Amino acid sequence: MHTYSSREFNQRTSQAQKAAHSGPVFITNRGKPDLVLISHEEYLRLSGKFQSALDVLTNIEPDASEIELEIPPRSRAQRRPVEFD
Repeated sequence: MHTYSSREFNQRTSQAQKAAHSGPVFITNRGKPDLVLISHEEYLRLSGKFQSALDVLTNIEPDASEIELEIPPRSRAQRRPVEFD
């Protein structure tokens, strides 16, 4: 958890943005907590708007969790080498 005064935040915006990816960043105004900076992913999680791919599929197809995907193995065929002139 990081805390910046509003002046520090204005001077170190990119540092605060990076810190917000690991946890909330508190910004104070005249020594009192004023704002909280969080990542977009954390906002979605807190607001309940985050949906995983499975959630989206389940909304479309209720039995989506039962779908089994058959993914064929990658081709082992030799590829031609790339020539740079």
